[in-house]
Amino acid sequence: MYIYTAENIHKIDEKAEEQGFCLFALMENAGRNIAEALKTKIEKQDDILILAGRGNNGGDGIVIARYLQEAGYRVSLHFPFGTPKTDTAKEHLAFYSHYFTVSKELYSEGEYTVIIDAMLGVGSKLPLRENVRDVIHWANKQAASRYAVDLPTGVLADNGTVGMCHSDSDVFRADMTFALHGAKPSAFLLPSSAFYGELVPISIGLKQESNMKLTDKNSVKDTFHKRKKSAHKGTFGTSLLLAGSDDMPGSALLAGIGAIRSGTGRLIIGTSELAASVIATRVPEATYMLGGIKTLNETGNLPSKISAIGIGPGLQEVTEVDQALDTLMQTDMPLVVDAGALLANRAWKRKAPTILTPHPGEFSRLTGIAIPDIQANRMKVAQDFAIEQDVTLVLKGRHTVIAFPDGQVSINTTGNTGLAKGGSGDVLTGMITSMLSYYDDYRAAVTNAVFLHGLCADVWLEANSETTMVASDFDELLPKVFRMMQ
Repeated sequence: MYIYTAENIHKIDEKAEEQGFCLFALMENAGRNIAEALKTKIEKQDDILILAGRGNNGGDGIVIARYLQEAGYRVSLHFPFGTPKTDTAKEHLAFYSHYFTVSKELYSEGEYTVIIDAMLGVGSKLPLRENVRDVIHWANKQAASRYAVDLPTGVLADNGTVGMCHSDSDVFRADMTFALHGAKPSAFLLPSSAFYGELVPISIGLKQESNMKLTDKNSVKDTFHKRKKSAHKGTFGTSLLLAGSDDMPGSALLAGIGAIRSGTGRLIIGTSELAASVIATRVPEATYMLGGIKTLNETGNLPSKISAIGIGPGLQEVTEVDQALDTLMQTDMPLVVDAGALLANRAWKRKAPTILTPHPGEFSRLTGIAIPDIQANRMKVAQDFAIEQDVTLVLKGRHTVIAFPDGQVSINTTGNTGLAKGGSGDVLTGMITSMLSYYDDYRAAVTNAVFLHGLCADVWLEANSETTMVASDFDELLPKVFRMMQ
């Protein structure tokens, strides 16, 4: 599924007209395909109410009503704010009126089992008018299944802000939303994503072109690294993790588990002697650069034949980390920066790929943007930062955003709150570093690592509670999810 901003959609409509596509036909395609999708969810005995607005979103509702009525469903088409004002929607209403009657009576309490929101589209603005809020309040109180066309009314297309003054009651609560041509950013932002329900893509007959898209299992399988039978450990590179301290040995241990389970041929962990003694019992395959960043700062030397480097988990000494980063930024290998190495007021641009993996709090420290503003605009702020700093940004959280320096953005589709435990991010750092050490395409390495990391939590949930998952469970989960990609 591709993702389109409101501006993208307007440009697509304009381009379609220039290329000779009829907007009447595109609206026909949208309504017909939504009606077909609805038929798998509703019953002939359902009493269906379609709330249609005055714009093209309402026009889609008109077409849906016609197709459902033609198929024998009981449908009431209602215009709570007046009849359409766009030319295309007017044409469809005229066509509809030749065969069916528009409901002129106000909807009544408890009468409907299905309510379809076709009131406002991607051009809607907040705050909503009082009459719109009144309709939403009524619809949300009904004991009915609720479906939204393109996006729920009360949600913006590009921003996670909802309702009026963030009031949840001012947003249509959809059980399912039919995304026309592609999803809108707010389907993956907070708090707006909570109102979409299940997201179903609907084709309108145009070619898909966008610099934002979802990562799914098929795309990961297509780019998953295939191991040749003639390969040896040198084929899969050497990963270096600069992580852990006497106070936080577990961070390096968890990053080491993520790395060694994700396919690197050789793993070196730069850490303190105490941390190394803890790690050795759980990751016996690793070798060590004792002293970690202190040794690096004293000698200026890295182990030979390194393929990728990760730095940050369990590191606390800002001055030492800053000095180590000065050295690492001069190297020509992929660099993953996480946790204690995500220092503000640094320039990150370099020739080799640089991957920063902050959670919203860390990203707030990097940028000065407040966390609520980050969460409501995750794609845009991540994209802007990646372009400006010439880095790949992995903005962690619900629907992790991966933004590349050329403006391309991928939204991850795996994961659950089982990942909301200390150490999960350390595992991801190890995974990304490991996969960068042997993937030819660094973008695929990063995107696939994030997907597989989230998939571990989804596999855990099949037999366990999200609450009980801990970061050390990745040791057993990673072999299972890698197997699923083969």
